[in-house]
Amino acid sequence: MVCETFSEGDSPVHRLDARVHIVAAAALSVAIALSDRPAVLALALAAAAALAVTARLPVRPTLRRMISLNAFMLLMAVLLPLTLSAPALVRVGPVGWTRKGLVLAAAVTCKANAIVLILTALLGTVELMELGRAMARLHVPNKLIHLYFFTVRYIDVLHHEYQRLRRSMIVRSFRPRMGVHTYRSLAYLVGMLLVKSFDRSDRILAAMKCRGFQGRFCAVDRLALRRLDAVFAAAAAGLLCLMGWLQWR
Repeated sequence: MVCETFSEGDSPVHRLDARVHIVAAAALSVAIALSDRPAVLALALAAAAALAVTARLPVRPTLRRMISLNAFMLLMAVLLPLTLSAPALVRVGPVGWTRKGLVLAAAVTCKANAIVLILTALLGTVELMELGRAMARLHVPNKLIHLYFFTVRYIDVLHHEYQRLRRSMIVRSFRPRMGVHTYRSLAYLVGMLLVKSFDRSDRILAAMKCRGFQGRFCAVDRLALRRLDAVFAAAAAGLLCLMGWLQWR
């Protein structure tokens, strides 16, 4: 099964109803993505950090995720100011970085960090199967739920299949180099993985039909909202209202 790095824990965030996780994560992410004022972005970053601390996210996996994100953000911050036509604020030889571009890059970086922290703290702290059941309770289309369940269930299986094919190539003395032979071999690898995936999907579908599958998963568990869920939902709603007031006042 796919590794669930952040789902194990007993923090107040872990004890929330999964539906509250999904709705709050979606609402906060959209609100942050639509904001552009520095005060709103600073508030969003502070709220995301507080949420991560409340969820008691493990430090090392969280830092690795944020470092990977900000490595890409650093590349974007270097290139984005070069694409906007405005007087250069900093110039190195013929290359100039505009003030407008630097401000925009900083805003995008703040948004990305806040959204990733919020999604990690809210969606990462829910078990994957429970997240799918909560999506069903929220009346998400069945096809999307099926795609989600099958992705969660079989992505690790496909990863092991990929590792097996890679090991077989290495045993046959394959060494990746810059050449036509390497590109052709990697294309064969991807093609074999797709063929095996299609073959496995046919067998899985036949097995499910033999077990009476009729197009929908039946969830027998009952989700119930509690006082903690109401308190968190009220806090999230208050944060959204404050962000909206700071953005459009």
